[in-house]
Amino acid sequence: MKTNRVCLEEFEVTPEITDEDRAIFSAVTSIELADWQIEQIVNPSQICHRQEKVLAVHWHPEFIPMDLISKRIDIMFPNREDELLIPTQHNELMSYGPYTGVEVDCYASGFNQKIQLLLHFENEKVEKAHVLKSMLAHTFKYRTSQLFEFMDSITKPDEKRVHEAARETGADENLVEMVKVYVTKIQTMLDENWSDIPKDSVKNKLIKNFFDALRPKYGDTSINRIQAYLKAVKSLVKKDFSLKFFYRATEVIEEARALGGCVVIPHPEEFWPILLAKYDVDGIEVWNPQSQRYTEFLISVVNEQNINRRPGNKEILIFMGDDCHMSEKTKSIETQDPAKAAREIGMQPAWNDLNIRKKLIIAGINRQSVIDEYRTRLAG
Repeated sequence: MKTNRVCLEEFEVTPEITDEDRAIFSAVTSIELADWQIEQIVNPSQICHRQEKVLAVHWHPEFIPMDLISKRIDIMFPNREDELLIPTQHNELMSYGPYTGVEVDCYASGFNQKIQLLLHFENEKVEKAHVLKSMLAHTFKYRTSQLFEFMDSITKPDEKRVHEAARETGADENLVEMVKVYVTKIQTMLDENWSDIPKDSVKNKLIKNFFDALRPKYGDTSINRIQAYLKAVKSLVKKDFSLKFFYRATEVIEEARALGGCVVIPHPEEFWPILLAKYDVDGIEVWNPQSQRYTEFLISVVNEQNINRRPGNKEILIFMGDDCHMSEKTKSIETQDPAKAAREIGMQPAWNDLNIRKKLIIAGINRQSVIDEYRTRLAG
């Protein structure tokens, strides 16, 4: 891979779509797996010989077939004695074994913020979940619209967003223009191939992946500058994205409960007020690869809530979320995000952290106790 600095001024990007552009677009939108990708998926970089309990209720299969994921889990945890594994694709119900799950984007009206909720069910409970499926389809479509607003901000362009993102990241006119030309091409190819493109590919990271594929041509330094600029534009789009078209968190929870499902709050560090909202949930995720700073504090919060809960109310369970995105395993090693690639289904080091374990012992919590209690609730 080229890591040297490349002056973007040296390159004149033609607005015409080239064969190279089409090849990259096809590669980053395809969900077909090459042999080397399958090899990476089924063979984890580490094996947890001593882990006997596997609990994973926050992970994203994306377009990876479940049989390949199952093989990876078999290899990674060869001595497991018990497991509770539930996938949580963004705004799309997916099943693994006897359970179905989803991570839902919704709106917390009490503190005016978008949040996520994890919903989990036994498979048969969602067979006729027509209302929930319609709610998720609406949310999925609305979230997808963010990609088009993201692209329009660059290509129309939205001068305010472009200037602010350029100022924030130090992007010069050549970089901004180069990104505009390429994103215009991506928009055109999306329109031309819309009926054939897997809808799983129509996400914000389509743009990121396309530019990552240009690293051999432009070098890491230039592409990193471009990615910083793109990230800044995307952040501005997200900040202005209307929340009123999301379903309220209470509506999502009520629908899940009506179906006999369970609800967990993931990564509460991203939306602190949710801890005060007193939503009807089964558990709180106290650790996540991207939310590790307040784990001990969150365990204390859950313990206090359980001590002071009303008679008849169930205890709030403590969960760890690996938040693994399986599509990262399909990228070549040199283009993977190391932090994201390190995430694994069922691998949550916090369970073995000595300081955290002290808190968990006081609460009488371990993987097996959570598996047993949550399995009972899912069956209830």
